[in-house]
Amino acid sequence: MHKLEYLWLDGCSPTQIRYKTKVVKDFGKKDAPIWGFDGSSTEQADGNNSDCVLKPVRYYPNPLEVNSSIVLCEVWNVNDTPHETNTRRLLEETIADLEGYYDEWVGFEQEYTLFDGSVPLGWPSNGEPAPQGDYYCGRNIGEKISREHLNACIEAGISICGTNAEVMLGQWEYQIGAGGSIHISDDLWVARWLLERICEKHDVSVSLHPKPIEGDWNGAGCHTNFSTNYMRDEGGYLEIINACEKLGEFTKEHLKEYGEDNEKRLTGEHETCSIDEFRYGVSDRGASIRIPWQVEVDGCGYLEDRRPSSNCDPYKVSARLIKTICK
Repeated sequence: MHKLEYLWLDGCSPTQIRYKTKVVKDFGKKDAPIWGFDGSSTEQADGNNSDCVLKPVRYYPNPLEVNSSIVLCEVWNVNDTPHETNTRRLLEETIADLEGYYDEWVGFEQEYTLFDGSVPLGWPSNGEPAPQGDYYCGRNIGEKISREHLNACIEAGISICGTNAEVMLGQWEYQIGAGGSIHISDDLWVARWLLERICEKHDVSVSLHPKPIEGDWNGAGCHTNFSTNYMRDEGGYLEIINACEKLGEFTKEHLKEYGEDNEKRLTGEHETCSIDEFRYGVSDRGASIRIPWQVEVDGCGYLEDRRPSSNCDPYKVSARLIKTICK
């Protein structure tokens, strides 16, 4: 017997990942059947017409259980059309419009906060810990969970490339990519699901809220690294500058797709640019767009969009970046 964990994105705001398990007698690597679910319970259908369809699109070995696979699905309507919440299909269509002229890569820096009940992991129940300063890549709480998640992602074949403790106590980050935007966005959603399951095992929860704790504490983002083949080619620095200029012209359109409650994080403090401003600069973590110093030295590479929130939908973020930069 083999367990198939069907994963899909719901219609809630912010988008959440849902899952349920199907047990099958025999399973090849890519033959999971189409399945369905009650869309009226996930903000994707009315109760009087609630059936939604799950179409498998990616398969991963499940590192958390034996005889188990993860089946990432798109949501479709029963009339064989993509559901309006199917943002993966939106990204596919956006890439198709490029007609092969651009080879876009993305990479995501996913920040998250571990919670023990109603307070971040390691915090006192009736106050605050020592101020920020020692926790980033240092004495933080949650190393065991972070390491277990890293290993699980590697075993699942996810394109994870690193992890580190973040600025606030109980806050961590892992990095996915870089690579093609559909593949890397898929990987990020599955990595989020794995993290939730691992946290459950340790009796803690994980928050992707962009400002989980008010006050003089860093928020949580999902900084997005983006490049095209022209930006990565020798002499591509001018393409990066042109991309930054284009991004400044569509600030409102981007922020609309970059996650919920992001205004609580993008205040102009704690390594952010104000939500009401746009600027870019080399090695500037207070800018909307950071150009890494090594990119300036090399004269080619990528840019880092620091605006997406930790709860963003990577399919939406990728599609919006492509629409703006590759038009």
